[in-house]
Amino acid sequence: MKLLFVNLCLCVLLQVGETSSAEPLPVFVSILPQKTFVERIGGALVDVSVMVQPGANPHNYEPRPGQMKALSKAKVYFAVGIGFEDVWLNRFASANPAMKIVHTEQGIKKIPMAAHHHGEERGDKSSRKHEQDGTPDPHVWLSPPNVKIIAKNIADSLSQADPEHRADYEMNLKKFQSEIDELDAYLRSIFADKKGSKFMVFHPAWGYFADAYGLEQIPVEIEGKEPKPAKLKELIEHAREDGIKIIFVQPQFSTKSAEAIAKAIGGEVAVADDLHQDWANNLRAQAEKFRKAMR
Repeated sequence: MKLLFVNLCLCVLLQVGETSSAEPLPVFVSILPQKTFVERIGGALVDVSVMVQPGANPHNYEPRPGQMKALSKAKVYFAVGIGFEDVWLNRFASANPAMKIVHTEQGIKKIPMAAHHHGEERGDKSSRKHEQDGTPDPHVWLSPPNVKIIAKNIADSLSQADPEHRADYEMNLKKFQSEIDELDAYLRSIFADKKGSKFMVFHPAWGYFADAYGLEQIPVEIEGKEPKPAKLKELIEHAREDGIKIIFVQPQFSTKSAEAIAKAIGGEVAVADDLHQDWANNLRAQAEKFRKAMR
């Protein structure tokens, strides 16, 4: 009887140990698209929490107390180079010194944020040009080639944090990167005859996307601010000259300026969600919207 009791206890202990080792790795990401990336590579082996909540602005987000509490249990934080991280990553590290912070954007060649300027001196259309405001563009996740780099960084970091499942992470990475290649090929095909075409957006989040497919985004905002009347007038002229009829706005931004332009040109305002969790399908849908909006 004693021997039976001892054997039962050992079985229970072994089962507890197996359950413990099989618990998913708790990790945090900054934005919703990253949740998709990490889950595609980690699957059931990871438990992903998102810092920037739906509808919030990732450039100036402030974490909630409950999120900071949950962060204390995380093993890895996957950063992506978005604005609020400049202030908060050091605080996250202080709150959880054992948590590894991974810069998933490492290895991506950054481009400057776009800022639109119109030739004013002579009213000369040829003097119109697109310049850059000097600030690195953080919206790296909107380009499939960039996401292949992000995915590799995620897989490497998960393998380091959980070497027992390295083979799983590497297998999932290959599958995900293959899907990214398919998406990239599709996007190249639908924009093959649209090289140099323009689309107008309130916030210049689509620079990497535009670069990847030979397009040009025209931003409405000026360094994060609504344009003044004179600049708004220039944008209206620009839209008319280029045959633009749709102004794209992200859900977390004001539509005031976009609506003013749309009204003046007899156009409309449409949503361009750069933070959608369903990353691949969102890019497909958005690409089709951009294409339809191009002359």
